[in-house]
This record gives sequence, C-alpha cells and structure tokens, in this order.
Amino acid sequence: LSEEEKIQRYSVLSELYELIGFHRKSAFFKRVAAMQCVAPSIAEPGWRACYKLLLETLPGYSLSLDPKDFSRGTHRGWAAVQMRLLHELVYASRRMGNPALSVRHLSFLLQTMLDFLSDQEKKDVTQSLENYTSKCPGTMEPIALPGGLTLPPVPFTKLPIVRHVKLLNLPASLRPHKMKSLLGQNVSTKSPFIYSPIIAHNRGEERNKKIDFQWVQGDVCEVQLMVYNPMPFELRVENMGLLTSGVEFESLPAALSLPAESGLYPVTLVGVPQTTGTITVNGYHTTVFGVFSDCLLDNLPGVKTSGSTVEVIPALPRLQISTSLPRSAHSLQPSSGDEISTNVSVQLYNGESQQLIIKLENIGMEPLEKLEVTSKVLTTKEKLYGDFLSWKLEETLAQFPLQPGKVATFTVNIKVKLDFSCQENLLQDLSDDGISVSGFPLSSPFRQVVRPRVEGKPVNPPESNKAGDYSHVKTLEAILNFKYSGGPGHTEGYYRSLSLGLHIEVEPSVFFTRVSTLPATSTRQCHLLLDVFNSTEHELTISTRSSEALILHAGECQRMAIQVDKFNFESFPESPGEKGQFANPKQLEEERREARGLEIHSKLGICWRIPSLKRSGEASVEGLLNQLVLEHLQLAPLQWDVLVDGQPCDCESAAACQVGDPVRLEVRLTNRSPRSVGPFALTVVPFQDHQNGVHNYDLHDTISFVGSSTFYLDAVQPSGQSACLGALLFLYTGDFFLHIQFHEDSTSKELPPSWFCLPSVHVRALEAQA
Repeated sequence: LSEEEKIQRYSVLSELYELIGFHRKSAFFKRVAAMQCVAPSIAEPGWRACYKLLLETLPGYSLSLDPKDFSRGTHRGWAAVQMRLLHELVYASRRMGNPALSVRHLSFLLQTMLDFLSDQEKKDVTQSLENYTSKCPGTMEPIALPGGLTLPPVPFTKLPIVRHVKLLNLPASLRPHKMKSLLGQNVSTKSPFIYSPIIAHNRGEERNKKIDFQWVQGDVCEVQLMVYNPMPFELRVENMGLLTSGVEFESLPAALSLPAESGLYPVTLVGVPQTTGTITVNGYHTTVFGVFSDCLLDNLPGVKTSGSTVEVIPALPRLQISTSLPRSAHSLQPSSGDEISTNVSVQLYNGESQQLIIKLENIGMEPLEKLEVTSKVLTTKEKLYGDFLSWKLEETLAQFPLQPGKVATFTVNIKVKLDFSCQENLLQDLSDDGISVSGFPLSSPFRQVVRPRVEGKPVNPPESNKAGDYSHVKTLEAILNFKYSGGPGHTEGYYRSLSLGLHIEVEPSVFFTRVSTLPATSTRQCHLLLDVFNSTEHELTISTRSSEALILHAGECQRMAIQVDKFNFESFPESPGEKGQFANPKQLEEERREARGLEIHSKLGICWRIPSLKRSGEASVEGLLNQLVLEHLQLAPLQWDVLVDGQPCDCESAAACQVGDPVRLEVRLTNRSPRSVGPFALTVVPFQDHQNGVHNYDLHDTISFVGSSTFYLDAVQPSGQSACLGALLFLYTGDFFLHIQFHEDSTSKELPPSWFCLPSVHVRALEAQA
C-alpha cells in the first residue's frame, strides 16, 4: 500500500469507530493517520494535514484548547496521553512555520498540565517556551485557524498562583476624611422610617461590593497580592501590573523574582488613578517566560478578596512636615488609634521654654488652602501648669494658599511647668541646716532667726551625689494634629490629617521644699518665704521681679523672702464652668485655685538661669499654694485704713507729731464683701515697745485722748465706706504704737478674724519747736 492509501485506511477506520461511539479508539486511529502524513518515507511531509488530523483527535482524548475548561473541577482524561498529544501539536505547528501557534500550544500545556509535569519536565517545557518566545512573544490575542477554529488566549494564572487580593487603604497621613456637616449629610433620606430592614439589607449588599475607604486622584494606590511559586526553580515575573476599569488608571508595573516553591509571598502592585469615580480592580497582567497574560479575578479559582471596588475622590494637597528637633526613638502609641507620622524628642529643665519650628511643605500637585492645628496631651498622671503648647496660627495662615513645592513655617512654643516638690526621694536629705535667708530684710518685730548654712555639710550623701539621683526625669507626651485641605477635594468636603508626636523629658531645675508667709508692716503686703532647692548639677541664679539674683550651688537649698502685694482674688472673673447649672463644686474649687496660683506666679516672676549652659526658665509655686498660704496672700474683704493727721499709717516709717499738739486719728472701713457689715466699736490702746519683748501699756500720764478712746462705725453696705474720727495728745517725746482693738460683740463674732486686720500705727512725738 502506498502512504496515501495507509492514511485513507486509518481515516476510514477512525470514522467507523466514531460512528459506533468508540471515541477514544477513533482518536487513536486518527492520530496514527496524522503520523502517517509525516512518515520519513514521504518526500514532502504534509505537516498541515498532520496538524489538522491532530486537532480532530482532541475530543476523543477529552482535551479542549480552552483553558477555562480546566479550571472548573477535576481533570478529565489521561494526562500522559494528553501531554503527548500537545507536544505533537507544538512540533507540528513549528514545522508548519507558525511559531505563534507553537507558543500558544506550549503555553496551554504548561498552564493546564502543570500538576502532572515532573520537575525536570517543568524545566524542559519552560526552556522550550523561552526559546520560542524569544522569536515570537506570546500574546493575549485569539488565533484563528483555517478551518474556522479559534484558539483562545492562555493567561498564566498559575505562574505565579494568586491566593488573596486586597485593596490597601492609603497611609494614615494621606487618608481623606469627610468634613462633618451640621445638616447631617450622612443620614439617609430614602425612607421616612428610623429603621427599615430593606435599607439595612441594601446597605449590606453595597458593603460587599464597595470598600469603605477612598482612594485619591493623583495619589499612588496599592493592591496587595499573596502569591506563591509552584515551580522547582526561581520564577521571574516581569511587567506585573493591575487591570482596572471605571476610572482612567496609570498602572506602574513591577518586576519580581520568587524563590523556588516559595510559599505565600506578599506582592504589592501600585498605580495612580487619573480621574475620579468608582474604580474596579479586575485583575492583573504579567509577563512570564516571554508570554503576556491578562489574569482576571473572576477566572482565578480559590482567590479570596475583601472587595475590588473603591471610590476615587478629587485630588487633595499633600503636606510634609519637618522640625527643628531631632527625631525621637520613642514611638507614641495613642489610645485613639491615630497613627503618628513623625516623632520628635527634646530634653528640658522644668520651667524652661523652647520654640519648635515646623516647616510645612506642600509636596502634592494641589494648592494647600486650609489648615487647622490641635493638640492633645497623652500624659495624664502629671499635673501641668500654664500653657504647655501654644502657637499663633494666624502667622502661618498669612502664607496661604501654599502652592505646590512651597514651604511655610509654623512655630509652637513649648513650656513645661511640672510640680517636683512632692517627690520625697528628692527631699529626704534636706534639712533646715542648709537654709539661709536672702531677699528683702524683715523688719522688727517679724524677723525670723535661722541658723547659718553649714558650708561643709553636703545636702546629699556622697554615694547619691551622682547624675541620675538629682535627675528624677518626668516624661510628657503630646500629639500635634494638622488638618489640611485644598484643591478639588476641598470643594467636595474632604480633608487630610497629619500627626506629629512630641516626647519631652523634663528634669527638675529648682523647686520649693516649703512655702510660708509672714506679715509685713503693711496690711496690704506680706512676706512670702520660699525654701528653694537647686536639684541640678550646675550653679544657677534665681531672681524675682523685685529682688536681686540669688546664687545657688548644685544641690544647695536656701530660703528667700519676697515682699508681695496682697491679691484681691474676689475680683477674678468667673470661669465658664462656675455659671453652669451642673458644675462640679470640687472642680470649680480646683479651677479657682489654679487661677489664683497663676495670678501669684505671674506677679512674682521667679526665674532661674544656669550661666554655664546659657539656659533659663521659670520657677513656679502654683502647686505648693495651700489654702492657708492663699488666705494670707489675699486682701481681707474689709479694708481698714488708719490716718494720722491725714497721712496713711501703713508703712515702716513713723508718723511725726509735736508734743502738746492734738493729733487727729481717723479709721476708715471699705467693705468689699458681698454683704452688709457692722456696726463696730473700736478702742485705741497705746503702748511702747522696749525692743526686748516687753510692752508698756501704762501710759495714762504720757498720752491723753481728746474725747473718748472708743470709736464707733455704723453699718457699711457692700462697696460702701465709713469713717470715725478722734484725737490724741502726746505729753512727752518718744516712739509710741497704737493698737486698735475690736469689742467682742455679736456682730464681730460672725465674721472671720482675718477680716479685722488693722495696720500697726507708729507715732514719734518730738519736742515742740520754739
């Protein structure tokens, strides 16, 4: 038989078996006929006829050329025979001179038969595929065959295998937030009912489709894929990018190299949405072994995804901040879940101030038009006095709108005022032996006698006189939050938020171990006694508004006395909380005490300075002012004035008069309390002070009263005044003091004794001039 007759005989035999339903037997003889078309004995082999006959054998071997048929369940047919047939199709198409057809069949073999190939066969097939694609790269275009058959594209969904796809939110500093509207834009108006199960059901479906965060036009957006390499060798994936729809999207392809049988490996694909709207991530594209593949998520079996559709909002500016302080190794962990983009740290002495200069740079493509700055202190266990963080936003807003690439400056004043006085481990070795008096001299009879400071006695034992023992450092943590907006995103009601973390370590500078008061010669003044301790390792000076600088060595404690004018605390304006109906009395009292402490602190103006370090700050007494000290520093609600011959007697100097001349004595009362007071009866008792602790009250032959020695004051209304007059006659020269006593009656007993604080009257009687 000739070769043509053999081919005809095998073809007829194949058709007979097909007619009786023996499909695999029919395919066998048709494959034999195809091999006969290219027998070595034939001068001109018929590769096209061979290829055509091989295609006709495919149904008999349960083989389809559509890769989708192999992703729907278990494998059908004999894989070994199918792989043999596919190899023959590859060889036949190559001998036909059609390399694109060879690449398609070899890609199909690798995609569908990967699980049945040995490690060596995987290497051989991929090497052959790379040889073919070096001349003719594989594409995603369908290939039409002469008989009307079309070969669909073969995407490499197993090279690599994708198990999970997740659209990532933007970094915390770039996430858009919707401005809260007073009109309640988020409230659904589709139903008049407060709750409807139909609405709830629809919202649930929508949530499954659409992710609850937004991407921003013009910003780089990320999609994370969990992939693994099933090949026994390193897999190089080139030109891997995203496939999207709904929004114009610029995909930024990536190249990756996966180790052999890598296990799950995270891969992040990025891109930039160029327009606004709703974007859907449909899949990804790759180039593996020279074959271009478009892999759609719908065609990937076993892929988990949390949603593939997200809203793209209009473009917003991007703010980048840099500061004058070094970055902090401490990462703040706010309880609210806010992410801190930058952390900075600074070390300050207590009472010290420092400026934090923040550069605001617009690194986006839109102008920065709006800026709002807020602060939140994370440290709650430390009591802060005064303004910890303060700024003037107007100076920064004057530089707005901030165009792309431009920089604005923002200055924050950091002032730390903590109370270190209650740390017993700092005070345990202090004693009165180390106290000396400085400041204003205390006039008799109120001079306080203290022992001189012992120069040779250390305040602390030598073993504790080290760097760490004085530095009982306290830590303050705060967050500066910058809300900003601009461009089309601002028009749509969106903004961004950026947070800066502050880590501040506060060392004790000077603090007061004891605070007390002494009366002054004037009833409108008193002496504030402060035992001040230098807890630093440096010599420092401490001064007030009205006194010279006091030098304190390291670890030294001294007493300073400051003469201050008493305060009219009743004139303080009410805080907003005091007017509230449900105000907490304890909280109100705390607010009043803080206001009084702040007033006293600003009036005293106590400052310290370390010359060797050129550092300075304030020393605060706000945390030490107990109720007793505050009462002594407060002006009494009843203000008493005593005038001798029309001159006020409320100072250290004595009022001069002449022997034999009557001296007019006037007592005035100003009522600053909210109630009516009086009437009162006062008796003037003269005496002489011999400066040795003895007072002489037997002065009947020395002083004579013109009229009665008892004065009477009528009732005084609130904000009212009253006065009573009398006269004395001094018969001999000398220094005399007048003590004014109140009669014990029901009216005076109702009021506190501190309300009856009259000045001491000092009169000096001189010889009459001839």
